[in-house]
Amino acid sequence: MLKLAAKISELLLFWLRWVYPKAEIYPTYVLAYYFIFQKLLGINFLTPWPVHFTSRCLYPQNITIGLNSAPGLSPNCYIQGRSGIKLGNNVLIGPGVGLISSNHDINDYSKWVGANPIEIGNNVWIGMNSVVLPGVKIGDNVAIGANSVVSKNIPSNSIAVGAPCVKIKDKAPYKGKQY
Repeated sequence: MLKLAAKISELLLFWLRWVYPKAEIYPTYVLAYYFIFQKLLGINFLTPWPVHFTSRCLYPQNITIGLNSAPGLSPNCYIQGRSGIKLGNNVLIGPGVGLISSNHDINDYSKWVGANPIEIGNNVWIGMNSVVLPGVKIGDNVAIGANSVVSKNIPSNSIAVGAPCVKIKDKAPYKGKQY
């Protein structure tokens, strides 16, 4: 019986690592939780990284992510990649964050306006309920405060907050694990 349980867990580990190839840092039980909602129940089914069942990830084929980055992993996020989103390594996105890469035409709401992709560098933290608008570039080693509206580019090594989001001070170098 013990050998059967070991074989089942080995198969589950292989399967989850195959389904989520860029999620190597997450424990198997975390991936299994997301797998149930995402792949078995079909919520965000086409997204190749783990996404919380209350988050929405649209146009995942236009989103590229680095290591230790999973947009929508936190609850209640809205990730819309119509015009493209590029995330670097180690991007942490808080609950309720919106990444909106394309807007509606102001004169015809049934049409979309193209935009440059959102680009987010390495070692970036985006605080709870923040919104990143189309075409914005966020540099490396940046912290965005909660409830911020990022409508302009944010330079590297910055702490930025507000609506509209502005740099308030320099940020010390990132001391965590580099991916």
